[in-house]
Amino acid sequence: MTETDIPPEERAGFEEFVARVDGTNISAQTPLATDYLNHYNEIVMLLDMVPDMPDMIEECKLWQPKSYKEHFADSSFKDKALAIEAYDRVPTKFRRPFEETLSQMNTLIIGGVARLEDEIVAAADPGLITEHAKAISRAAQALMDCANAIIHGSDRAMAQVEIDGLLGD
Repeated sequence: MTETDIPPEERAGFEEFVARVDGTNISAQTPLATDYLNHYNEIVMLLDMVPDMPDMIEECKLWQPKSYKEHFADSSFKDKALAIEAYDRVPTKFRRPFEETLSQMNTLIIGGVARLEDEIVAAADPGLITEHAKAISRAAQALMDCANAIIHGSDRAMAQVEIDGLLGD
């Protein structure tokens, strides 16, 4: 990304943080940190366990979305204060698709956990539960990959039709 890709009203704050994140795990291109995705890795791992251990759905239900700043406020990330402060300087070009992707992940996960719980309570076919858990996990991973790409400089979110294709809907 070049300086000219950033609107003038965002440029000064962005440039300040690019210099400050040098040598950290915060991307100098955006300035976002991949550590945030650990919040989503946690629920994907839990979802992957549900087919073999249906009672793990209770752990999945405890997971709640966290904003970027909330995640870092609660984390042990070395540069968490800088990550929180830098978020307000993320150019709109990246923040908008990043937040859209997070919203898609949150909707997918909350809805997917509710669907799996309903199927488990109804004693649905274990094969169906496995298929749905894998589809939700696969779609969440694709969205995390998209968020990771945005963190590293992409400005593209996934379209809903792409997510639906991963879910088989």
